[in-house]
Amino acid sequence: MIHLLLLVGFLLGGYLLLINTLFRRSRCKGNAGMAGKTVIITGGNTGIGKATALHLARKGGRVILACRNRDKAAAAITQIQQETGNSDVLYMNLDLSSLKSVRSFTETFLKTESRLDLLINNAGLVADGRTEDGFGVEFGVNHLGHFLLTVLLLPRMKETGGGRVVTLSSMAHRWGHVDFETLAVSRHLGTGSYSWQFFQAYCNSKLCNVLFTHELAKRLQGSSVTCYSVHPGIVRTELSRHVSLWQKVFIEPVARLLFLDPEAGAQTTLHCALQEGIEPLSGRYFSCCEVQEVSDRAKDDALARKLWEVSESLCGLSS
Repeated sequence: MIHLLLLVGFLLGGYLLLINTLFRRSRCKGNAGMAGKTVIITGGNTGIGKATALHLARKGGRVILACRNRDKAAAAITQIQQETGNSDVLYMNLDLSSLKSVRSFTETFLKTESRLDLLINNAGLVADGRTEDGFGVEFGVNHLGHFLLTVLLLPRMKETGGGRVVTLSSMAHRWGHVDFETLAVSRHLGTGSYSWQFFQAYCNSKLCNVLFTHELAKRLQGSSVTCYSVHPGIVRTELSRHVSLWQKVFIEPVARLLFLDPEAGAQTTLHCALQEGIEPLSGRYFSCCEVQEVSDRAKDDALARKLWEVSESLCGLSS
């Protein structure tokens, strides 16, 4: 009996430790007004993006769901409009795995929208494969598509003034690295059919997100636009929808017990979008609605600058 009690105590203690550390919850207290402001949320039709859209729509913002699936977007828009009473929620087609689609999206947006106050680079995936342009899909979607989207929209954000770019990264950036030789030869930062291979590629892409934000902050100096990268927590979303069935069977029970729901996962994104007074922290990394330190690699100025320059070249932006 004593052994059973010890086991129960050990398991309970482990559970409490996990929910207060790795799976800790937080709550956004930012209350900046959104009336009259325009927001783009990539992947805003599901998961963290949808929860973010719901909150910002409730505050009166004009919310644009930038995503691929029209049907899912329509369902999300109907729900958001019903729950918030805000009819100013709309869909614009964006496929981050296609640089052509990113350019088409930005061209349409710049023709039809006069301002942009918030750009939330939310979409992401864990998968193997290639984008339309031949890049590794995690590098192409998680980093490169968002890089091009942000660069093309920055002039409008600067015209609007006071805008913010929030890019979802992950604590997984700590295990990432950027191999420019592999990128030059193979157009990816990791690939393979085994889960550990595309998880490593995911870590690499999340490091790119932090480095991108680090360098973007430097390039935004002198403007009123600021930027932040975010670890949303370990959240129960469709991020891993491309993993194998046996992996889902393993992950699902753990996810139901420990993982955050999308609303909880949206809190740090919302903090960086709505909290007043964080402008001096532009370029920093946030988790649990607080500034957190990143790995040494993630704050390497030379690495961040080189990633920016290489990304410009890959997107056809460099002269």
